[in-house]
Amino acid sequence: VGVKESHQTTIFRIIAAILHLGNLEIQAERDGDACSVLSEDEHLNNFCTLLGVEHSQMQHWLCHRK
Repeated sequence: VGVKESHQTTIFRIIAAILHLGNLEIQAERDGDACSVLSEDEHLNNFCTLLGVEHSQMQHWLCHRK
C-alpha cells in the first residue's frame, strides 16, 4: 500500500491498544453513579504499555468526566 514500516508499526500499536480498551472491564459502583477499573486488569496494562501512557492516570480518567 506504500506505508512505511515505521508507520505500520505505529498503526498496529494503536489498533491493538483500541482492541484492548474494548476488553476492559469497567465496574459500576453506587447504583451506577460511579465506576472503577481494576488496577491489575491485563487489558489496561497492555493499553498503557502500547500507547506509553501512565497507568494510574488512565485508570483515573476512564472513570471521571472532567
